[in-house]
Amino acid sequence: MLRHLEIRNYALIEHLEIDFSNGFSVMTGETGAGKSIIMGALSLVLGQRADAKSIQEGYTKCVVETTFDLSFYHLEEFFEEADIDFEKQCIIRREVHANSKSRAFINDTPVTLQQLKSLTEKLIDIHSQHESLLLSESSFQLDIVDSVAATKSELAHYQEVYKQFKDTKKAYEELSAKAEQWKSERDYDQFQFNQLNEAGLSENEQTELETELDLLNHTEEVKTELSAIVTYLDGDETGIQPQLTKALQAVNRIDKFLPAETHAHDRIESALIDLKDLTKELSEKLYDTDFNPERKQFVEDRLNTIYTLQQKHHVATITELLELYHNLEEKLLQIEAFDNELGELQKQIDKLLQQLNEAADQLTQKRKNVLTFIEQELIDKLTSLGISNARILVELTPTENFLPSGKDHVDFLFAANKNATPQPIANVASGGEMSRLMLSIKSLLINTSGLPTIIFDEIDTGVSGEIAHKMGEIMRQISNNTQVIAITHLPQIAAKGTAHYKVFKQDNEKTTQTHIVLLKPQERLLEIAEMLSGKNPSQAAIDNAAELIKNSKQ
Repeated sequence: MLRHLEIRNYALIEHLEIDFSNGFSVMTGETGAGKSIIMGALSLVLGQRADAKSIQEGYTKCVVETTFDLSFYHLEEFFEEADIDFEKQCIIRREVHANSKSRAFINDTPVTLQQLKSLTEKLIDIHSQHESLLLSESSFQLDIVDSVAATKSELAHYQEVYKQFKDTKKAYEELSAKAEQWKSERDYDQFQFNQLNEAGLSENEQTELETELDLLNHTEEVKTELSAIVTYLDGDETGIQPQLTKALQAVNRIDKFLPAETHAHDRIESALIDLKDLTKELSEKLYDTDFNPERKQFVEDRLNTIYTLQQKHHVATITELLELYHNLEEKLLQIEAFDNELGELQKQIDKLLQQLNEAADQLTQKRKNVLTFIEQELIDKLTSLGISNARILVELTPTENFLPSGKDHVDFLFAANKNATPQPIANVASGGEMSRLMLSIKSLLINTSGLPTIIFDEIDTGVSGEIAHKMGEIMRQISNNTQVIAITHLPQIAAKGTAHYKVFKQDNEKTTQTHIVLLKPQERLLEIAEMLSGKNPSQAAIDNAAELIKNSKQ
C-alpha cells in the first residue's frame, strides 16, 4: 500500500511530503487548492506522460517519489524478472527534466516506463470523475466481467492462439498475393530465363573476349612489333643474344682475374638463358598471331549478345547477368512450390481456427457464469445508494469476428425507475447515477483485483445528503481490506475517514504554493464544519460536524 509521497518542484508545489496509513483516508480542500496537482504528480509515478510545463518556474526538473509497502502482495517474481532488488519498502521515483525527458527508478534501479507501469498497475488504481465516462465503453464493461469471472489464464491462452492465428493468416495472405503476382509474371520470367540460359554466359567471358577482340583489331601491328623484338633479341650480329654470347666468352677468358663475388659468368649465363626463353616464347606468339576474320566475327557477335543483355537488364557486368539468371531460376522453381506451401499454411489455419473457437467458447462460458451475479450485486449496491428501483442487465452477445478479447460483446443496460426499459448506461444515467454505478462496480471489483490501494478522485460528483453518507459507508467498507484514499467535497464522506488531510494554497512574497497537512481532531472538526456551512462556521455547523464524525464511527 502507499506509505509515503514526496513531491518537489511540480506546478505549485515546491516541496511536499505526506505519509499515508492503511484504512480510509480522505483529502479535502477548496476548489483550486491543488488536490488535482497532487494527483497529477502521483500519476507520473504510475507511468503517465511527462510534461516539462509541469516543472515549477525557476527549476530544471521536478521529482515525485513514493514508498509502497509490499509486505503482503507476493511481487517478488516481478522484481526477479526485471532484475531489480526486492525490498518490502519499495521506493518508486520519477524525474522530469526541462527538455521533457524523464527518468524512472524502482529502488534506485533505472527502469523503462513499461516496467514502471507493469509494477504500479499492481499497486494502485486511481478513479477520477472522468473515468466514469468509461462505463459506456463495451471494452471497459468486458473488463469488469473478466475481472469478476477471473478469466486471466483463459484470456491469456486465447490471445496466444489468436496471435498465432492472425500471424499464420497474414503469412497465408502475403504468400497468396506473392504467388498470384509471380504466376502472372511467369511467362515473361520464363522468356528472360530462356534467353539467358541460351546465352550460356560464363564469369570471365566478357573480359577475355574484349581482350581477344582488341588483339584481332591490331594483328598486323602486333606482328610487326613482335618481329622487330625477336630481331632485336636474336639478330645476326647486332642482336642482344649474340652480343651476350660474346660477352660470356670474354668473361671465360679472364674469369680467374675477376673477384669471385662478382659472379660475372653465372649472371651473364643466367641472363642469356632468360633471353633465349623469352625469344622462343615471342617467336611462338609471332607464329600464332594471324588475322582470322571468322574468329573476329564470332567474338564481335558474342560480345554484342552480352552487351544487348546488359542493356536490356540495366546492368554493367556478366556477374550481374548471372545473378539475375540464378534469381529467375529460383523464382520459377519457387512458383512451383507455392501451392504446397499454401496448402501447409491452410492446414495450420484450420487447426488454429478450431483451437481459437474452443478457447473463445471457454471464455464465453466463464463470462456467462457470472452475469447474474454481477447484475444482482450491482442492484443491491445501487439500492443501498438510494436507487431503489434500479435494474441492471448484462448482455453478452457473440461477435461476427474474432477479437483480441474473444468473441463476445458486452452491454451493461441500466434503468433507474420502475417499469423503465433498461438501456445503455450512457443513454439514461445521470451524473449522480453514473457516480453511484462506478462506486458500486469498484466495490464489486476490489475483491477480485487484489489491488493494495484505490484512490477515489471526486467520485461523489452529483450526489449529496443521505446518498453521500451511503457512498462514504461503502468506501469505508472497502477500506477494511484495501487502502482507500478519497478526494471529496462532501462532509458526509469526509467524516467517514480514519485520517483526514487538508490541501491548501499559501502565498509568499514571490509565489503561491500548495501544501497538505494531516488534520488533528479539532482541526478536522472545524474543516468538516466549514464544508457544511462555509468559512467561520457557526456553533450549529460545528455541532453538526461533530455529529457526522460521531455517527461515522458507529
